[in-house]
Amino acid sequence: MDIFGTREFDGHERVVFGNDEPTGLRSIIAIHSTALGPAAGGCRMWPYASTAEAVTDVLRLSRGMSYKNAMAGLPFGGGKAVIIGDSRKGKSAELFQAYGRFVGSLAGHYITAEDVGTTTADMEQVARVTNFVSGLGRKPGEAGGDPAPKTALGVFLGLKAAVKFRFGRSDLEGLSVAVQGVGGVGYHLCRLLAAEGVKLRVADVRPLATQRAREEFNAVAVPVETVLSEEVDVLAPCALGAVFNAESIPLIRARVIAGAANNQLAEDKDGAALQLAGVLYAPDYVINAGGIISVAREYGGGATEVQVTNEIQGIPGRLMEIFERARREGRATNSVADQMARERIERGAARLVA
Repeated sequence: MDIFGTREFDGHERVVFGNDEPTGLRSIIAIHSTALGPAAGGCRMWPYASTAEAVTDVLRLSRGMSYKNAMAGLPFGGGKAVIIGDSRKGKSAELFQAYGRFVGSLAGHYITAEDVGTTTADMEQVARVTNFVSGLGRKPGEAGGDPAPKTALGVFLGLKAAVKFRFGRSDLEGLSVAVQGVGGVGYHLCRLLAAEGVKLRVADVRPLATQRAREEFNAVAVPVETVLSEEVDVLAPCALGAVFNAESIPLIRARVIAGAANNQLAEDKDGAALQLAGVLYAPDYVINAGGIISVAREYGGGATEVQVTNEIQGIPGRLMEIFERARREGRATNSVADQMARERIERGAARLVA
């Protein structure tokens, strides 16, 4: 495939393929930008149908990390890694140590952490062979550890900001929210929403995940095929990306989209389609930055969990700035956020040249 000619390539600095026959590792690391610092982003393990599909995903995710880190004000560029494989049956300590050696071969230009299909335990294996890893275990009170709860906190706070902007109310009591994907981040988000009196509808490809949400949060389980078209106030996609496209957008009945999934829009133009449909979209890489904030502060060292939590409190303000500017300029929220992120990256690149 012609990687350079794809829409997703978008000026990436480096795309590296890693193969380790003894462990079965097949991995791709994409570095989109190091203008603001070394590229940082998680490692996703997924049974991609083809190498081309894995390349497309890692490129989209990597650019998203550049924008996410820039908007969060972190001293990191954007990168991402994928491991081609089934996380439910294809893991081993040796596999992740081989992946760690792959990360280490980039000499600090990319810093990894967990993502969909990988865990803190997996990163502990990576850390046995390289220092360029975060999202590890931590002592009580220290920054770091599993980033999922911090991602969920940021999404929860951002969702409240979107509700305030759209509905003019500061509380969530009695609102209905459909959560697509109630695994790591989605589960923690449900817990926070339920505590605020939200009426939850949940969907997941794993029956045990929805069963847990029903039992713990009094949620109503809905089919995965129809969750995006549920008649709710807010839709929170917390699974995989590219769920909003020309086919799904006309079916949406929620007035707010605020979720944790990366790359929720199949194409940039889908943000304008949501705007025309009267749906307020919280750009994913802005609202879901809580996890990378935690990972970044853990990697830098010396930060506390309280400091990380306080930093995550800045997410609603950034979203409100985007919402207000989008309304004022008559533009889609993703277009405004992308422009803001690119401007920050360009300023960083200019400083490097100077």
